[in-house]
Amino acid sequence: MHIRDFQQLIDRMYSERDRQRGAAKTFLWFTEEVGELASAIAEQDHENQAGEFADVFAWLVTLANVAGVDLEDALAKFTTGCPGCGQMACVCEQKMT
Repeated sequence: MHIRDFQQLIDRMYSERDRQRGAAKTFLWFTEEVGELASAIAEQDHENQAGEFADVFAWLVTLANVAGVDLEDALAKFTTGCPGCGQMACVCEQKMT
């Protein structure tokens, strides 16, 4: 599935509720899911990690929908290399920490 297809699927399933909730509250839901993913990683809970990654991605897509951002278009800046250094294998020093 392409990112745009997934974004449209999420939009069809949840758009009315998501837009009523608004960007600020949707962002709070997103950060809650990021926290759950962080816990799964910290606890090395491999069984739970895949589901948490999926939840984080779905809420990120939801937030993009509410904000009117096409993620596939937004991600195009990575197709020619790192946006910082332009290399396909990033050599940015500041990204090391």
